Amino acid sequence: MALIKHVSPAIGVTALLISSSAFAQEDEPYFNGPYISGAIGLESAADSRNDSILFDTDQDGTFGDTVTTAAGADAFSPGFCDGSPVAVGAAGCRGNRQNEGYALRIGYDRQLGKGPLVAGILVEGARPGLEEFTTGFSTTPATYTFGREIDWAVNGRARLGIAPGDGRGLFYATGGVGYARIDHSFSTSNGANSFTPDNVRDWQFGWQAGGGAELMLTRNLGVGLEYLYSSYNDDDYNVAVGPGTAPATNPFLLESGGTDMRLSNDRFDYHALRATVNLRF
Repeated sequence: MALIKHVSPAIGVTALLISSSAFAQEDEPYFNGPYISGAIGLESAADSRNDSILFDTDQDGTFGDTVTTAAGADAFSPGFCDGSPVAVGAAGCRGNRQNEGYALRIGYDRQLGKGPLVAGILVEGARPGLEEFTTGFSTTPATYTFGREIDWAVNGRARLGIAPGDGRGLFYATGGVGYARIDHSFSTSNGANSFTPDNVRDWQFGWQAGGGAELMLTRNLGVGLEYLYSSYNDDDYNVAVGPGTAPATNPFLLESGGTDMRLSNDRFDYHALRATVNLRF
């Protein structure tokens, strides 16, 4: 009987500690602490209908010149369009397509006080796989197509949100900076001139902004939906046009013996709509 008297208080204390621990865990905010997250989504280039190709015909470093024929006409009077050409000799493009993108990130959230406000930071590695094309058409006729894609990106963002009610759901705004590797390409149906690209692959800085929502299915597992707008610098890629086998009367050669070309849009902007899966610790 004495043994039972000594054991019973110990069992009671243990049960109380277990009960208190379980209660504390249930009372812990959902969005509090570190997490890892994976994302997959659709990404598309921002409106690029006004994009074109700029020319530096006197090679003084200033773009915006008009490439003219020997008769004084605009050699690119057929115009420009966003996308790759439908056919040689006819102005018109296939529009840029949406592509799948992937991302993996780690982050940390903290609920501010006892209220619903949640603040956090995250670091993300992404492979957008996004492609964008801009094509010009000359009177030759010939096509000239600039392409670019973001191969890899490393982004850091802060986020601020609200977890109303029982705190299982989070609505947030996010924004930050990024560093992306942009790959460029150039193709043309002009077989007379020579074309020499510069800075085909380059790392560039940019920024991101957006928002989203998350829902915790359990204490550790959650799902979400997120929109991001990303904008990266892209002002270093040029294509130098040389004589090749073209005569001196060639429009690219008339003013200075050569012409430099680049995109009119010196930023690479795109939209992303992502689904996320989050594992919290």
